[in-house]
Amino acid sequence: MRKSGIGFFVLFACLATSANANWQYSGRYKRDAWDGDNGMRFVMSLRGGAALGKASIQNDIGGLTGYYMVDTSTGDVVSQVWWDRQDASVQALYDLQTYGQLGKLPASKDYKEMSVFVGFSAGLTLPDTPQWRIEFGVDHIAESDYNPNPLFEGDLDLLYGYTVEAQSGGVQSTLSNDIYSVMAFHDFFDGLKKPMHEAIPYLGFGIGYADTKTVLQLTDSYGDLSSLYDLQNFGIVDANDVIQFHKAETHTSNIVPIIAGGFSYGFSDRMFLDVGVRAMYLNKIKWRLTNGETTASAERHRDWFSADKVIYVMGHAGLRIEF
Repeated sequence: MRKSGIGFFVLFACLATSANANWQYSGRYKRDAWDGDNGMRFVMSLRGGAALGKASIQNDIGGLTGYYMVDTSTGDVVSQVWWDRQDASVQALYDLQTYGQLGKLPASKDYKEMSVFVGFSAGLTLPDTPQWRIEFGVDHIAESDYNPNPLFEGDLDLLYGYTVEAQSGGVQSTLSNDIYSVMAFHDFFDGLKKPMHEAIPYLGFGIGYADTKTVLQLTDSYGDLSSLYDLQNFGIVDANDVIQFHKAETHTSNIVPIIAGGFSYGFSDRMFLDVGVRAMYLNKIKWRLTNGETTASAERHRDWFSADKVIYVMGHAGLRIEF
């Protein structure tokens, strides 16, 4: 009887040991513990905030000629338009016509404006390495204004060695951006699950496609443009022989690098506050004149100015859900 009891105890111990054999667990072994959760989550986030855009403005009008009159006895230089509007006694003081290329005038000011933006993204955290997440996003930067008058201003070198302080054109214009991106983020935490009720810093990088819409309304504020035959197809000449330029819409495409940084704060294992900053770089944004035609075969454009080396910095707050 005693031997039977000892045998039963040995049999029970063997069964108990085999009940904990590795092959009976379907989970994954992570950090010295069995766990069926590999850390992968689907991610959705919504964000909004402010965007600061900054760029240098370049004159793109090319070889457009501005005409001027010179009083050779005094060296005074006036625009051809001003001269045309004077009486004969004033006109007689100016006895030499000269010209210069308006495309050489610099912009009167660069672009630096604040706007608002909203964004949405969806993606997932990677299995077994949930510190990394991949997100596909869409962001919209709302309209901001660029309205200098004059648009171009500076010293203009003329034929025959004369120089005139020239001003040309005024604009009312806007630009807005739609950005489609793929981003990789690294959240700095240990383990498979994000800690709750503490800040989790992150860094991100990615690439995007930016579609920028500009709207341009050019005005001949200084009278020099309306006398140029090359521009009369881009507006309507009114009773005062002034060109009323057509409002023009232009789309510019850029491939943009994006970097990001910030932190998240977990209210629960599914919901996180996300506060961060993103920065992106656009090579060029264009504003163009149009002839006002709506059909592709008849429509004509002329480059007028552009924003070069555009940098956007976007501060945001949002909500991220992981499930």
